Formats: sequence, C-alpha cells, structure tokens
Amino acid sequence: MHRFSPRVRRARRIFLTAFAAVAGLIAGSTAASAHQGPHTTPPASGAATDAGALSRSIVQVRLPSVPVRLHSGRLSAFDAALDSSRPVLLNFVFTTCTGICLPMSQVFAATQERLGSAAGQVQMVSISVDPGQDTPARLAEYAGRFGAGPQWSFHTGSQGAIDAIQRAFNVYRPDKMGHTPVTFVRPLGARQWVRLDGFASPDRLIREAQGPLLAAASP
Repeated sequence: MHRFSPRVRRARRIFLTAFAAVAGLIAGSTAASAHQGPHTTPPASGAATDAGALSRSIVQVRLPSVPVRLHSGRLSAFDAALDSSRPVLLNFVFTTCTGICLPMSQVFAATQERLGSAAGQVQMVSISVDPGQDTPARLAEYAGRFGAGPQWSFHTGSQGAIDAIQRAFNVYRPDKMGHTPVTFVRPLGARQWVRLDGFASPDRLIREAQGPLLAAASP
C-alpha cells in the first residue's frame, strides 16, 4: 500500500468539501455552457449519463507522435509514452489551477490509494495545459503534493505539442481557463477510449479500466 505524506492526508481530508464546491459550481454554471461551446463536441449518440451529470462516450483517439517531457525529466514521444500493456487513465490539468484541477488530481490520488498494491498495473497520465509555466520541476513538485506513485506521470512539452495532444482528444481550448473536467480511460487491450465528462469517482475509473488484474480491486 502506498503511504501518503501528512500533507497529502490533509489534502484528502478537504477533498470532499473542495469536490462538492467545485462540482456544484461547474454543474450550476460552467459545464452546461462549456459543453455547448464552439470548441466542444457533445458526447456521442448513446452516451450514458450517471447521477451527477457524468456523461460517458466511446471515442477514437489517434495519438500524436509529438515530444513530451515527463516530470521525471525524461523525454519521450507521446504515443510511445503510453504503455499498451496496461490500462491508461488520462486527464488534463495545470499546476496553478485553483478550480477543477484540485478535485481531478484528488480523484487520481484516491484511485491510486484504492488500488493499493495493484496501482502499478495501471498507467496514470496527467497532461499540463499550461506548458509555458509547467516545467518538469514544477510538475514534479505538483506530483509530490498528491503522493504520485511511479505509475502516475505528468507531461509537459512545447505549446504546439500540447495543443496537438489536446486536439487528438478533442479537448482543445485556446485559453487554459476554459478547460473542463474530463477523464479518458483506455481499458486493457482496447483501441478505443472511454471519455467521461464530469467528475468520475475512483471506483468508476477502476471499473472502466476493466483490466483482469484490477478485478480484485473493483468494488
């Protein structure tokens, strides 16, 4: 079981309060308009909607082979950085975000904790939408705040590379402040991705991953 620092445990104690406040704000004002904006494609026909306005769709993503820098400092092509032998959980954040990024990162941290010793059997990827500010060193500090284990990597790169990745996942915004809560899951062995618009719970992410090695960790 991954052991969290006192700072991370304190952050987790405020998670429910922060989550409720931010989710209420998004649901009440931002999400409805943002999901109808010119830069957003609505979920595919037949997408299932959970309580809490979480919408689910299946999407095709052609991963761009653009250079990215991980928070460890390692340089890699983005498509090569995603491990085909493990399920992938992927989101978009930035380190100075004071809104939706906190609960999104807390959900990943809680997912990691819930998986426990099975955490290494999934790959977690957080991509900065503010590459001009988010250097590997800054991302490493951010990763430390959430107790990120070795299976959770944070990516940055040139503005062009990050824009290409956002466009590939159909989440591009010309302004980082316009990004919305969305998580992508590529189940083990799958070519398509599950797109979850809204705040997905750790249990939901684990269920979506559908990896046989994660079955024991699912509720």
